[in-house]
Amino acid sequence: MKKRTLVLGTVLSVTAAASVAVLILSYGNLKEITKFPVTAWIEDHQADCAIVLTGGPNRIFDAFEQLYLKRVKKVIISGVNPAAELRDIFPQKSFYGSLDEGDIILEKRSLTTYGNAQQTLPLVEALNCKDVVLITSKLHMYRAYKTFRNHFPKDIPIYKRSTVGRRYVPHWSRVGAETLKSVFYDLWFF
Repeated sequence: MKKRTLVLGTVLSVTAAASVAVLILSYGNLKEITKFPVTAWIEDHQADCAIVLTGGPNRIFDAFEQLYLKRVKKVIISGVNPAAELRDIFPQKSFYGSLDEGDIILEKRSLTTYGNAQQTLPLVEALNCKDVVLITSKLHMYRAYKTFRNHFPKDIPIYKRSTVGRRYVPHWSRVGAETLKSVFYDLWFF
């Protein structure tokens, strides 16, 4: 009985300590996640390539705008459904008559932010991109930038270009989910 009580006490102590650590990490990440501005509205970015992470309504549109305005030379759309074609994910392309489809690369293998970084690095290197603009939502930018910065060589500058997701002020459940994902990435990938 004494041994069982000791084991139970140890398990509860370790669980409590781990919970406190996760809460501390969550609070730090929550502050970073929620303070990031929408840079697509206030900054003009120029680079050899843009990497746009799928998952939000305004990201791909913003990437095409950058290509159309010649602020980037190539666009890599990462995390595309394997069955999708360019016309499926951006039917408005016909309104951008001067865009060369050869300047748009669909990366169809990645399923996570970490996978986005892994799968786009060889493309960036093959395209000889000296610098990149990372395009994702403001909610996702903190984790995405840390992941790409951790995976990409330090001599490739990464500029952060964040867009509005579904709402300018994200729902608390989306913020909570992103915070937990950030803690997971902090513990396992960084």
